Amino acid sequence: MKLCEQIDALIERQLRDWTLVRDNYAALEHLAMRSVSLAHSEVILQHNPERRRSSAARVDAASLAARQCFLCREHQPAEQEAVEWGGAYKIQVNPYPIFPAHLTIASLTHEPQRLLPRRIDQMLQLSEELPDWVLFYNGPRCGASAPDHMHFQAGCKGFMPLCDDVLDPTLWPEDEHIEAASDGFIGFTQKLDRPLFFIRCESKPLASFYMARLQMAMMLATGSTDEPMQNVLCWSDGDYYNVVVFPRAKHRPDCYGQGEGQLLLSPASVDMGGVWTVASKRDYDTLTAEQIQSLYDEVCADNATIVRIIDFFHQT
Repeated sequence: MKLCEQIDALIERQLRDWTLVRDNYAALEHLAMRSVSLAHSEVILQHNPERRRSSAARVDAASLAARQCFLCREHQPAEQEAVEWGGAYKIQVNPYPIFPAHLTIASLTHEPQRLLPRRIDQMLQLSEELPDWVLFYNGPRCGASAPDHMHFQAGCKGFMPLCDDVLDPTLWPEDEHIEAASDGFIGFTQKLDRPLFFIRCESKPLASFYMARLQMAMMLATGSTDEPMQNVLCWSDGDYYNVVVFPRAKHRPDCYGQGEGQLLLSPASVDMGGVWTVASKRDYDTLTAEQIQSLYDEVCADNATIVRIIDFFHQT
């Protein structure tokens, strides 16, 4: 049985047999959503109170050490099933969804969130085997609520606006590619209201090669000895592998919080992809286009850093 068929069967069983999943996915149909126009793109706000556990998650070392890891099998509910993949990951229905169909793809072992070269290859392979899904990865310092346990997530295609926006060929004139080959390219744009690198290749090895070099370039440009701050989207669309990398500068904005004048927003891959999951009703009702743009500007890498990343990419 193909992986996508195994996942369809898993979702069907979990919706039938696990009350929490059934109730939370049914609740998605009634969530308030509204569209906000930025200068060059649309974003969607989703009022999702259940995501407070992620937006407000404490991810400092002491807090992580004090809690049980919710991605380890021994700490998960008995009702939570999994499909194993590649001897390395378990694929599970996310019981606190953003998407109409939402998966967590966690390492079978408890090991830190890190996008190592072999995991780039695994991400690309998963995107091929799950053609109806967009995979995403939150770096350990910018969105992962379990930075101590390696995991991807996946959501059904057609939900994040950026995945369609970024395919506009006018964004990627050949003379502006960072590097190109006969079967793919890597480029950079700020024309969708936040800085992003885009890899689009027919060849999986070329996509992996560009991605590995970009990882190194971001580390060198930021002086990081660990993984660069980033959010990543990845999907295949028949002949092409697509990877979007959002270089980050901060985990959370200065206004983060639940007090007066603060916003309970902790941007991660889905927010970067154009769907802001907003736990607070007050924030959902009052958030403006200007505030969203300011949040993107604050948490994403600045122009000087982007220039350094591109320079180092050419040197790697």
